[in-house]
Amino acid sequence: MMKRKYSVILILLFAILSSFAQDKDTPQSGEGIYAFLRRHNREGAANYDEFIKLNKSKLGKNNSLLNGVTYLLPTLVDPTETNKQLSKQELEILESLDYEQLTKKSPDPQTKTKQQTYRLPLFGKKYEEYTVKDNLLSGACFFLVSGHGGPDSGAIAKVDGHSLHEDEYAYDIVLRLARSLLEHGATVHIIIQDPKDGIRDDKYLNNSKKETCMGEPLPLNQLERLKQRCKAVNTLSRKAKEKYQRAIFIHLDSRSKKQQLDVFFYYQSEAANKKKSKLLAETMAKTFEEQYNKHQPGRGFSGTVSTRPLYVMKKASPVAIFVELANMQNVNDQRRYLSDNNRQALANWLSMGFIKDYQQSQ
Repeated sequence: MMKRKYSVILILLFAILSSFAQDKDTPQSGEGIYAFLRRHNREGAANYDEFIKLNKSKLGKNNSLLNGVTYLLPTLVDPTETNKQLSKQELEILESLDYEQLTKKSPDPQTKTKQQTYRLPLFGKKYEEYTVKDNLLSGACFFLVSGHGGPDSGAIAKVDGHSLHEDEYAYDIVLRLARSLLEHGATVHIIIQDPKDGIRDDKYLNNSKKETCMGEPLPLNQLERLKQRCKAVNTLSRKAKEKYQRAIFIHLDSRSKKQQLDVFFYYQSEAANKKKSKLLAETMAKTFEEQYNKHQPGRGFSGTVSTRPLYVMKKASPVAIFVELANMQNVNDQRRYLSDNNRQALANWLSMGFIKDYQQSQ
């Protein structure tokens, strides 16, 4: 009887000591699994897989880390001891993402659950906090790409002595769109990022060359820039678990000052995505027409839907559309992007279009 008692005590003592011996830590704010493991010198797919096994019951949707939760760290594993080793560039893309915190399941709009508030510094101090209002886009994954950036500012317009650069306005609208999609429970990947310029309410947005492709410098060569952003989109798309995935490339056009343009859309011509891409573009155009009829009765909408063999549209693997939001040189079109309220309206209407497309896909 005494021996059995000591055996039980020894087993309990061993279990307690083993739990203390296991390294553990709590993630920092906004930290994803890759960044968390890297901070503890446990990089590579083998360490990642072991971490998932140890902490599966504590992880959020899509294996996201939850704030305030303590996680067990895997015993150091040599990352070369696995056939599933990710490429260096894939790891860099995933490690720089840090959106795993944003993929927690959002509240069901049909139930009275408390709305959840999150924080994304990329939106800037004024807008970094956002609240998931409903579940309309839960299960949807988006890849948002603003045109140009870094060494390439895109089109330039002169207004009241200010030089206005296409990449700055496209980026501001992308951030606003990202925030709107997140508020509806979506998973969102912002491909082109500026560490300093968040959402801005200024009329004249100052130009900078700080934009990166998710932390990676943008190449000087135009083709290399396009290849880089497509590779980022496609890498993330392969890793995403959501069946519904959509990419959007946002630009502002530059034409004759006399030519006024409505927002127009390009869809993919490749057979694999053509049908869904065209439906998305048509849904977007119809949404814009409905909103103009609602807010500016009698104005009409002349935006077009067509296809064009653009590099990013041919190389992006998810269903994608390419959007031209305005002619930067036209006085009337300038009102569309110079006003922060109008930039927000553009983002809201694009978000509405995505919601309709997602509902049609179910």
